[in-house]
Amino acid sequence: MQNETENRPEGFVRVSQALSGKGHPHAPLWLEVAARTSQEAADALGVSLGQIAKSVVFKRKSDDAAVLVITSGDQRVDEAKLKSHTGPLGRADADYVKARTGFSIGGVSPLGFAPVDGHAAPLLFVDRELFRFDTIWAAAGHPNGVFKMTPAELEQLTGAPVIDVVQVSE
Repeated sequence: MQNETENRPEGFVRVSQALSGKGHPHAPLWLEVAARTSQEAADALGVSLGQIAKSVVFKRKSDDAAVLVITSGDQRVDEAKLKSHTGPLGRADADYVKARTGFSIGGVSPLGFAPVDGHAAPLLFVDRELFRFDTIWAAAGHPNGVFKMTPAELEQLTGAPVIDVVQVSE
């Protein structure tokens, strides 16, 4: 793992700059393997699946706005619970995610957005399930990039509300 940004993809550099600009104490790490899924990230970092702060993007039906939920890698978002905060939602495909966040699927970071074509940054929510852990890891703008933080730091870095949006196990 390396943490320099020289010769790194633009999304990774953008997240590095956003973290630095907010005074975050941990620079993003560049993994030697791509971690496009929460499980791949957990395996690469040697942490539990739940410690991966995965990014899930939806499309709000009323205005086509992007909705980004940061939740624990071992959880699934309950769209009905999320809908109470956003209104009706639809699925977001890879092109939509890239246009609305500036990141490709597998590297969507909770900060450092660069939406194209004048789109607003995504409406962002942090799921409270992340607070089960002392340390969590989020994507840093590329499938090979990650950064470490506490759940409270995630809340502070993003300014996003913490809500309960995970499916209840039966």
